[in-house]
Amino acid sequence: MSKNVGLIGRKLGSTQIFQEDGTVVPVTVLEMGPCTVVNRKTKERDGYTAISLGFGKANLKNTPKPEKGIYESLGVETPETVTEFRVESDTLEKFEIGQEVRVNDIFAEGITVDVTGTSKGRGFTGVMKRHNFHGAGTATHGTHEYKRHGGSIGMNMTPGRTLKGTKMPGQHGSKRTTTLNLKVAKILEDKNLLLIAGSVPGPNQGTITVRKAIKGRPPQA
Repeated sequence: MSKNVGLIGRKLGSTQIFQEDGTVVPVTVLEMGPCTVVNRKTKERDGYTAISLGFGKANLKNTPKPEKGIYESLGVETPETVTEFRVESDTLEKFEIGQEVRVNDIFAEGITVDVTGTSKGRGFTGVMKRHNFHGAGTATHGTHEYKRHGGSIGMNMTPGRTLKGTKMPGQHGSKRTTTLNLKVAKILEDKNLLLIAGSVPGPNQGTITVRKAIKGRPPQA
């Protein structure tokens, strides 16, 4: 199946599991699906091939009527979240609108995946927390004026201005981010749970997307 195919789910939290040799593996628990195929894109009609998967159930009270009408015409429930996955033509033929896709249909234990989510929002932070600056001077040798300052941001000669992209204080986090090549430590098919070794972006209950690793690096031991 195409590497671009994935599933939508939510992050439940962190725990640890034990391997057969007694090694402890910290994992993040993800509830992946079941997702429903809500649309299919074909090259003849749309110019490319893709499938749209829906996850969860939308609050119909707050859903616009045109949006509800689209899913009613397709014969599927209005999902809370929809994500499109590009696929090859031969892969597209394996999916039909209304089909349910479960975690064991896409993933297997031991493979590597890419996890995409919205990182935790930290609010307005300084350069030391936002960009890992070291700070100015040494705190153990007397006092100085700028302990957590970013230092000079420009110059008084050419170009005589602050350059675009200069790292400065500002909004930290709350951005779409992807962590690559994480190992699938375990799959609990009956509960649609995916246990990923390590950490993934976003807060608990945050919506995430998991795809098979694009770069395909072998999983770390």
